[in-house]
Amino acid sequence: MKRLEVLKTYKLYIGGEFPRTESGRYYTPTGRNDAQLGNICLSSRKDFRNAVVAARSAVGGWAGRSAFNRSQILYRIGEMLEGRKAQFVDELYRQGVSQAAAKKEVEEAIDICVYYAGWCDKYQQVFSAVNPVASSHFNFSVYEPVGVVAAIAPESSGLSGVISTVMPIIAGGNSCVLLASEKRPLCSITLGEVLATSDLPGGVVNILTGNREELFSNIISHKDVNALVASDLSDVDRASAQTESVHNLKRLILHKDELLGAESPYLILDTQEVKTTWHPIEASIAGGGKY
Repeated sequence: MKRLEVLKTYKLYIGGEFPRTESGRYYTPTGRNDAQLGNICLSSRKDFRNAVVAARSAVGGWAGRSAFNRSQILYRIGEMLEGRKAQFVDELYRQGVSQAAAKKEVEEAIDICVYYAGWCDKYQQVFSAVNPVASSHFNFSVYEPVGVVAAIAPESSGLSGVISTVMPIIAGGNSCVLLASEKRPLCSITLGEVLATSDLPGGVVNILTGNREELFSNIISHKDVNALVASDLSDVDRASAQTESVHNLKRLILHKDELLGAESPYLILDTQEVKTTWHPIEASIAGGGKY
């Protein structure tokens, strides 16, 4: 008698925990040779709301950490991906990616983690400024995180697209709610298992699986989401996002090309705000006198 395989149930990752979807719904995608990949949660509107609450609770503490500490944690994520490389390669292969391409994608994802770990404590130095003013003031501009960022992973990538989307968001001190690829969701939740044991505080990254069409309107209309990052939206979805975002002045970062293997400090700046501060200088100092 042929043995019946026990399929893994891939849960959500919200607030550092792995809850089942509150809707109780699942879907079973197929991969190589039409083999069933597992039981994947079909996230609901309430799941998304719960994830935003977790992200909002976590963003203050995460943004308040030193840039060097954030760098250490992102590097630790890369270390743990390296240690579980075989598992991620296997999951990508099961989802239809060739062995060579899967290995390349996992190594690319690890390198992206290390890249953004290196930028955590450098982008402020590179991009902040002391501004010239015609008065007795110091005037300087620094970057601050926008807050809670919703992100939609590219459909074509199981891991590289996820890492390329999430890492610049959290490198800059934001928290994130990610909707994984519906077609290739396995690596996203396995990534949640990595994050849960990597010193990353619960709620900084929250990962949902499910149907993009069902959740999209909730993502773009939620009033406590400060920004949306996506890279493969249809023209209709782009127009819808632009219309709905005005209700809470949600920032839209809608890339024309898919974020696959993307490495750039400017992707960190996409989810940053510029804060400019004026500080008066004593008249004697401004006039060139002694301190």
